[in-house]
Amino acid sequence: MMQRIFIYLLTMCAALMLGACSQSAPPPKAAPAATRPDVAATHPDVKIDADAAAIVARIRAAGAQFDSSVEVKPLRDAAVEGLLKQAHDYEAQQQAGPALDAVAKALKIAPNAPDILQYQAELQVEAGQWKLAGASAQRSYDLGPKVGALCARNLQTLVETNNLLGDPTDANLARQRLSSCKVPAPVHY
Repeated sequence: MMQRIFIYLLTMCAALMLGACSQSAPPPKAAPAATRPDVAATHPDVKIDADAAAIVARIRAAGAQFDSSVEVKPLRDAAVEGLLKQAHDYEAQQQAGPALDAVAKALKIAPNAPDILQYQAELQVEAGQWKLAGASAQRSYDLGPKVGALCARNLQTLVETNNLLGDPTDANLARQRLSSCKVPAPVHY
């Protein structure tokens, strides 16, 4: 009797193991944690997702393409510079949460700095915080110069975040305004 129970249990275990091995398709892949706003909001130390990093690369490339003859560069408090360096170091280590914390501290010192607000927007994209990124980029655009690389980064961020949030109308509007960021150099005779 004991031998029959043992054989029965052994047969059931083997059947379960074979059943587990013969799944027809793997379960659907979940979105990476860094691209899901619910995860990024509750886990600020979340790593940067490769897709979000590609979006930020497009945002920064937009700024590099708009080589305007007019660029506005702010004078900085040394504490702000230190915090921004810290944020860039964290970003290089793919740690969007601590980078955002450092930027938040910098914004307490310089709350209306459009370039810091735009950097915050880019980090928020990396953390999957699309709505916050769009709001930061819009505030940066509203406070900042309407020309040059910063303008282009603001508007490209709005293009990307509106696309991600399913708002093609606002994405197209931002895309159309991108060309206004370039100011040609005056012609000298």
